[in-house]
Amino acid sequence: MQYGVMKTLVTTLTERGQVSVPGDVRKQMHLQPGQHLLWECLSKTECRIVIAPHRRQTSALSMLGYAKRFRPVRRTSEWMADIREGEA
Repeated sequence: MQYGVMKTLVTTLTERGQVSVPGDVRKQMHLQPGQHLLWECLSKTECRIVIAPHRRQTSALSMLGYAKRFRPVRRTSEWMADIREGEA
């Protein structure tokens, strides 16, 4: 299958609203599991599927690496030694 050459491929919508991307399309477009696809409605009977650009992680977990820039990493034993100094 080449770009620009239209081969009719049929998939079936499941009860849960899911469809499978045909293997030829996955291979040609180098799609990987977990990759996001954007669905754009063009009319009542047509839509376009676009590969979503890869986004960097923007959750709270992404801050873990960011915070290392502002303070040195300390071992647990160092933290415990500081805490125990205050007890004496």
